[in-house]
Amino acid sequence: MQKKSIRLLALAFLMQVALTCPTWQARAQAGKTAYPAMAPLDQYLIPDENSEIALARSAAPASISDGAEVMVLGREGYTTAVKGRNGFLCIVERSWGAATDAPDFWNPKVRAPHCFNPPAARTFLPIFLMKTKLVLAGKSKTEIVQATASALDKKELPALEPGAMVYMMSKQQYLGDRDMSWHPHLMFFVSGDEAKSWGANLPGSPIIAADDPEERVTIFMVWVGKWSDATPAPQAMH
Repeated sequence: MQKKSIRLLALAFLMQVALTCPTWQARAQAGKTAYPAMAPLDQYLIPDENSEIALARSAAPASISDGAEVMVLGREGYTTAVKGRNGFLCIVERSWGAATDAPDFWNPKVRAPHCFNPPAARTFLPIFLMKTKLVLAGKSKTEIVQATASALDKKELPALEPGAMVYMMSKQQYLGDRDMSWHPHLMFFVSGDEAKSWGANLPGSPIIAADDPEERVTIFMVWVGKWSDATPAPQAMH
């Protein structure tokens, strides 16, 4: 897969960065038409808390997620439903975990289980939690971008710690209407634009990278061969 194709795949599946391909831009316009604004809040909520806890934990193997803290979404934002003991934190992200120009930004069907390791739980997850509060307060996309940038500039959000990463290995994940469950993978977060230093997006490289200017990180993605329940995943595309 060529560098541009790999990059576009990363953008589509993880919905974190600006769209650059003309073909994909046309698809994005259709997506934006489908979800032009936030749906009623009830459509983003999971009524049964136990179901949301189980879905959040499905992001990582049980050896990790069984000891993790779990947060669930309510009308006032995310709250801790289960206290952890290993420093990991599992959560089901909703559509606004995406970049604001992503076609699925307001898609109420998105359910993206994440299980953050301790550095990521401390220093990357706070961005999403802040965005959630802004969304629930009725802020526009422009206001969300401005508030995030201001919080980063003023160091109201913590600096990203080295070694921050997250498991996304849930067979039940729904990352968007186009690709749905996509593929189990790990994501690593590095400050700035660092794709070249990892050899990402090169022919034969197993690493996909996407620059995320809104959150000021590079997201490195590595496919894995099994879902969190240890069942085989689809073969990687080339």
